[in-house]
Amino acid sequence: MRALCFEQFQQPPKLMTLPDPVPSDEGVVVQVEATGLCRSDWHGWMGHDEGIALPHVPGHEFAGRIVATGRHIKKWQVGDRVTVPFVSGCGTCPECHAGHQQVCEAQFQPGFTHWGSFAEYVALDFAEHNLVKLPDNLSFETAASLGCRFATAFRGVVDQGQVRAGQWVAVHGCGGVGLSAIMIAAALGAQVVAIDISDDALALAKQVGAHAIISAKDDIDVAQAVADITSGGAHLSLDALGHPTTCFNSVNSLRRRGKHVQIGLLLGGDEACPLPMAKVIGWELEIYGSHGMQAHRYDAMLAMIESGALAPQKLIHQEISLSDAVDALPRMDEFKTPGATIITSF
Repeated sequence: MRALCFEQFQQPPKLMTLPDPVPSDEGVVVQVEATGLCRSDWHGWMGHDEGIALPHVPGHEFAGRIVATGRHIKKWQVGDRVTVPFVSGCGTCPECHAGHQQVCEAQFQPGFTHWGSFAEYVALDFAEHNLVKLPDNLSFETAASLGCRFATAFRGVVDQGQVRAGQWVAVHGCGGVGLSAIMIAAALGAQVVAIDISDDALALAKQVGAHAIISAKDDIDVAQAVADITSGGAHLSLDALGHPTTCFNSVNSLRRRGKHVQIGLLLGGDEACPLPMAKVIGWELEIYGSHGMQAHRYDAMLAMIESGALAPQKLIHQEISLSDAVDALPRMDEFKTPGATIITSF
């Protein structure tokens, strides 16, 4: 198969011809029809994820058709149109039995713990419990854009954030995750304040549902700006970027008894970032993490997409080829284009 592979961290990836994968007894092989290019892939290429063994094929947001199944697979058949959460559960540990596959003790992460979808084919373990059947009218490109960004934002806003109509929501960082969170929160009746340093990203945030925008590029007091707009602070605030500044600002933007959800990854030495803990205590703030979304929760998200309440296709900025991704992957930290980039040609 044709695949994008890197043999050393932070060294240029290459297009290679690699052996076609075969399914494990508990797995399937999917022919990749579309796959997202995400900043998490860039983190992996940088070496920020300790679970990656070299050489490595990245890619964790994808959709396609099953072309082979393992001997223990009963629920799925060759030809099924599917996607999969970027965090898949083993199906046997206590967390999986409780329905929390996104924090499985032995989780499978295509593109991180295993080779991923920047290839013509990808092998998936634990397939019986983790695959998601795609509606026939949902394009592979849109399905791939759900991957890490949209599904993660859905869980962060809906399940962890427990957003309610009429609440104020602050979204710090208007990349793929942030724009998804804005669209989801607005669809559920919340009023959203979008914060970013990019004028283009803020313009797109307005288009997908932001009630107000704040440009953070001029060294302003973000928390005070949020408080002024919301008359006291956000009920729910999300760091959708993953940076010490956006994390601190998100917590600091809350009103009393507000809730912060950390969605963006803090890696590369930023894991132990400072927080305004005196405010957390005195205002009884809540701090949550959000890590992917379980396969069994996709139905709720897909129902909103099918009804037209959510339109993730509006967040797709461009479609590129696997060859284009050779240059695009190392530049993912430049944030030059708002919205999602999807690889559709292999």
